[in-house]
Amino acid sequence: MNQYPMTVHGAEALRKELGHLKTVKRPEIVAAIAEAREHGDLKENAEYHAAREEQGFCEGRIQDIEGKLGNAQIIDVAKIPNTSKVIFGVTVTLLNIDTDAEVIYQIVGDDEADIKQNRISVNSPIARGLIGKTVDSEVEIKTPGGTVEYEIIAVEHK
Repeated sequence: MNQYPMTVHGAEALRKELGHLKTVKRPEIVAAIAEAREHGDLKENAEYHAAREEQGFCEGRIQDIEGKLGNAQIIDVAKIPNTSKVIFGVTVTLLNIDTDAEVIYQIVGDDEADIKQNRISVNSPIARGLIGKTVDSEVEIKTPGGTVEYEIIAVEHK
């Protein structure tokens, strides 16, 4: 069975969502279905069909999260000694050699990736180009927008 890397923060977020779905959302949907049933004929009852569809989505998401958590390899990067090497979970400060722009990324699991929060998937082109490199290394990364050259300025275990 495949194990999927996940940060401690990512696993906690999934557990929180799972708890919300099971304790809040699921009972709300069951109540909506019961209320819709009281309206009579189920064949032409749009509220009933909408609630059943929402129930399907909710149950599917619950199964998805349970599967991900069951196969998760939770990595707490704060407990790993910092060797200045880029590994899963670290926060990397990069300098774009062409534009002198600095950017900071945290390398996380696929489900945790959020470019707006500067969290990139371990399977993204940038992360794949950085894994295994060390501070002061220059790397060329092939991105969909073309090749970009970065210098690794810092690697932090947060």
